[in-house]
Amino acid sequence: MRVLRFIGKKWLLLLFIAAFILLYQGYDRVLSIKTAHGIRQARDMYAQPADTIDVAFMGSSHVHCDVSTAVLWEQFGIAAYDYSAAEQPLWTTYYYLKELCKKQEPKLVVLDLYAPARFKEDYQYECMTDNMNGVRFSLNKLRMLASNCEPSKYADYFPSLATYHQRYNDLVKEDFEALFVSRKERAAFKGYTPYFNVVPQTEPVISETKSEGLTEKSEEYLRKIIDYTQKNGIGLLLLVAPHISIPEDEMTYNRIHEIAGECGVGFLNCNHAYDEIGLDFSKDFNDDSHLNYIGSGKFTEYLGKELKSTFDLPDRRGDAKWESWDRNVLEIQREVEEAAAMGKEAALLQ
Repeated sequence: MRVLRFIGKKWLLLLFIAAFILLYQGYDRVLSIKTAHGIRQARDMYAQPADTIDVAFMGSSHVHCDVSTAVLWEQFGIAAYDYSAAEQPLWTTYYYLKELCKKQEPKLVVLDLYAPARFKEDYQYECMTDNMNGVRFSLNKLRMLASNCEPSKYADYFPSLATYHQRYNDLVKEDFEALFVSRKERAAFKGYTPYFNVVPQTEPVISETKSEGLTEKSEEYLRKIIDYTQKNGIGLLLLVAPHISIPEDEMTYNRIHEIAGECGVGFLNCNHAYDEIGLDFSKDFNDDSHLNYIGSGKFTEYLGKELKSTFDLPDRRGDAKWESWDRNVLEIQREVEEAAAMGKEAALLQ
């Protein structure tokens, strides 16, 4: 009888633990902050089928706003994922890369360089939630937190619950719908988050030749990323997505270009390729930093040609293992149709 009672208590304990986990997961799904500028990109990376991401685009919002995974798939058969977050510093990208490689074996990483050019602080708190909340708990995440945050501020960001436990009055329909989104549905998201505003810009004159401005911490983690990719047989391309650049940006890009040459890594500054991309500064920008849906399509087509001509990337179209990229195209088409129905200019001009 004692044995039976012991077994019974053991099963009750296990059921209690299972119920607690399910309740917590539901609580997390509903209350957690949901953005498509880092959190969703990180969370839905875990829903991607293992070893299917051939090209990982990493870095700031210049990645997930400017690089269309649908264009890369439809025109080139490239299975790409935009694994980025708003204003992401290189130290965060380094740990994102290690997280990605737990279940993916990318053939190429394309690293955006806007954040180290524009943001110089060693601790950058403005977009910490977007960068941290979508990453699962692990030793890797703890190390990422330590690189991002002074010890006195750890409790403000970890665990992620600290950033959203008081959201009860802010909940909307989308929060409750998150309870019912399947892993298969999540796999159709590939990170791309298009903008649909049209804000005319003045084309900058790019002429800066000085090489300076890369902080010591940014250089340390840039070299860590280069070292990690080279040791793991992953191709690496350092990328400047087209934006309204200032001389200080270009100084930093010039310094990174020097490091790329030292390390035998590819470098592509698309601020020097406005004409080749075919950008129209009157209609292809969402703001002075990001392309809109029209501009991102032009840029991605240009970038896809560069990648296919430089790297040995397979065409995955028609392979059942990569069917979620077909669904990604449909998801983006629906998003564009919804934007057009709302009268958003970039969707109407396509």
